[in-house]
Amino acid sequence: MASKPLRLDEELVDAASLTGKVKKRSAAKQIEYWATLGKIAKENPDLPIHFIEDILEAEEERKQGLTSEYHFG
Repeated sequence: MASKPLRLDEELVDAASLTGKVKKRSAAKQIEYWATLGKIAKENPDLPIHFIEDILEAEEERKQGLTSEYHFG
């Protein structure tokens, strides 16, 4: 996927920089995360935002191989 330059509000970029530092993300990656979170929340209005965040975190852990299969019983 190719990236495209965008003009963004300076306050949004500053907020993303500050929040991104805590999560070890660049401002661009933080804005991308917020956009993904917002899109999922819009498409699933019955899901609490923290539940969506947990799902995204679990998916990232899976991608990085940090999970193991759960065996019932």
